[in-house]
Amino acid sequence: MNLTWLIPLFPFLAFVAIALGAHRNKTASRRLAIGAVALSFVLAQIVFWQAVLFPVGGGDGLFESTAGWFSIGATVFEASVWVDPLTAVMLFGVPLVCLLVFVYSAGHMRDDPRCGRFFAYVSLLAAGMLGLVVSGNLLMLFLCWEVVGTCSCLLITFRFEEESAYRAGLKAFLFTKVGDVFLLLGLLVLYSAAGSLQYRDIFDAGTLDLLARAGFLGTQFPVVTVIALLIFGGVVSQAAQFPLHVWLPDAVKGPAPASALIQSATMVPSGLYLMARCFPLYMVAGGEAQMVLVAAGAGTALFAALIATAQDDARHVLAFSTISQLGYVVAALGAGAYVAGVFHLVTHAFSKALLALGVGSITQGMEHRPPSSSQGEGLGEGVPSYSQSEEPGDVIPCDPNDVKNMGGLARRQPVTYWTFVAGVLSLSGFPFLTIGFWSQQGIMGAAYEMHPSPIFWVLAATAGLTAFYAMRLLCLIFLGRARSDAAANVHKSERSMKTPLIILAIFAVCLGWGGVLPDWFRRFVGNGHTVETARFTWQPLVISVGFSLGGLLVGYLLYGWEPLWAGQMDRLEAGMRRVWLGWLHDLLRDRFRLGEFYQATFVRGAVGLAHVCAGFDRMLDRPIGCVARAGRIVSRVAARCDTLLIDRTVNLAGRAARATSGLCALLDPRLLDLLAEATGRAARAISDASGVFEIRIVDGAVEEVSSAVRAGGRLIRPIQTGRVQNYVLVASISVMVLVAIYFTMVYFAWW
Repeated sequence: MNLTWLIPLFPFLAFVAIALGAHRNKTASRRLAIGAVALSFVLAQIVFWQAVLFPVGGGDGLFESTAGWFSIGATVFEASVWVDPLTAVMLFGVPLVCLLVFVYSAGHMRDDPRCGRFFAYVSLLAAGMLGLVVSGNLLMLFLCWEVVGTCSCLLITFRFEEESAYRAGLKAFLFTKVGDVFLLLGLLVLYSAAGSLQYRDIFDAGTLDLLARAGFLGTQFPVVTVIALLIFGGVVSQAAQFPLHVWLPDAVKGPAPASALIQSATMVPSGLYLMARCFPLYMVAGGEAQMVLVAAGAGTALFAALIATAQDDARHVLAFSTISQLGYVVAALGAGAYVAGVFHLVTHAFSKALLALGVGSITQGMEHRPPSSSQGEGLGEGVPSYSQSEEPGDVIPCDPNDVKNMGGLARRQPVTYWTFVAGVLSLSGFPFLTIGFWSQQGIMGAAYEMHPSPIFWVLAATAGLTAFYAMRLLCLIFLGRARSDAAANVHKSERSMKTPLIILAIFAVCLGWGGVLPDWFRRFVGNGHTVETARFTWQPLVISVGFSLGGLLVGYLLYGWEPLWAGQMDRLEAGMRRVWLGWLHDLLRDRFRLGEFYQATFVRGAVGLAHVCAGFDRMLDRPIGCVARAGRIVSRVAARCDTLLIDRTVNLAGRAARATSGLCALLDPRLLDLLAEATGRAARAISDASGVFEIRIVDGAVEEVSSAVRAGGRLIRPIQTGRVQNYVLVASISVMVLVAIYFTMVYFAWW
């Protein structure tokens, strides 16, 4: 059972190898993709048969293996795989359908220049779906869920050069992201209430009881009901249920194998697998929550079946058929019919893959028909030639997907025709022969025991409409005469495309023979789910068989008894117009104009809200802009004033300072130094002259005066006449004269 870890690994490795370089070689890309999914199919079969041979009771997990993943604080999140009866039966169907579609794609995409890219996308899509099936907790499931959604959008926009293709991919992305938000919120609420996302923890009886008794945000409303409805929001978007169904009819813009995978084994069924996996939560929620699910499923089934009856594009018929049939599954799971819902999910994969691949084989044959030399040549045996003047029915150019432009293909593609017949009978629930009958009967029986009974009658009417539009599709494509040149010259499918159709037809028919498989399925998958009873009641059987056979009969009488010719109005439309119900047919053909409604409300509303916000922003911008402008003006004025006045004043002051400094610098070395030097020289000269004058004149004069005094003294002393006073007077006068002479000389020497 440890091989379960490896089941999603090989397609993922094929994706990596193709993306890293093998996409340049178409043959290598095909072989890698087919070989990888074949290995996953073998491993899945080993796990499946081991689960069958060693069943368990009480709804316990057959096998669980965990490994440490990452931790946040003290909480450790685990990566785990979980194998129980639900996982086992999905491992039987999903890898088988993927393998057959991959083999079919080898022929269908042979001439496509982007063949390598296609096989890279479908390999990652298969890996995501297989990882989603074997995951042991809702966190891993959510990550694989996002991988599946991303790859589906990439395949829808595969022919991105066509505007309708990339718009369809964008629509699918937006609508599924709405559901992803609900699913993520549901997982957050579940984790906050239960403390875990592991299956073994959240589906434990004690945890379920705790969720049933706990109130949401302190209210009396059970938190389990909130969780169940939030998770159902994700189911509605991924499984294309009303009102988030509008993306699936446009998703057929991708290649036919991609459309088959999306509708039968990967993206759309993944939503119902999530609902089946969380079935214990819905049972604990009970009451009003279950009635919401049942009403939503039954209403979607009838709504989509009505639209399918008025569609002319074969791909759109199958897309609305998928929406309708999965509405059956939602109603069954909501009503507690776990086994019937899961069985219908598995059987629908075979019949829908068969029909989608059959339509792809037809349209490819019409698009790549061998050229004819003239009008009416190369039509083949038994196919009449037409000219523009012949009546009834002129051969005209056509859209290869429009059933009104087909017709007469049973002779040109016999293998596709007979396998398509098997798919139509299985989808219609042809009694006792096909596996679709047994799965549909289980749902009808569960609905019959429900109250109120209108749910049963809605599903019964849906069964009749399903048989009608399936027979209409079969007759318009294969019966009668070719209604276009493309249909008249369609070529046969390649062998690689025929083999998967034959195998799928065998599964769609033979698995239901005798009711052996349905009985085993009930005992194996229903082990541990005792909410539904297995008692037989003949009333729902008779009513459902009557509606199915009646729908097939009416469809054949309208379109097969006397096939349409080229240009003839659809007989259902003509009949409705005769009874003044043409408006209703137009409404059905336009899908009740829900796309236009969403465009007018949500899209234009969002655009209008954006314009309002932009206008409000502009209103706020006006005063802010005025203030900003005033600030800019003040800033400019201040800058101009600063430039004109302050800067100029500072500039002038600077220039004056520089001029003064320059002048001082000019005067300092040239004039001041010269003046100082001249002054110094003059002072030195005066000093020198004063010294010479003092030494020569003053000293000489003093010496002469002294000599004269001495001489006078020598002359006077001998006289000794006693006139002392006269001598003193003469001496005083002499001293005074000498002092006056000294100061006079000093004065003249200074100047």
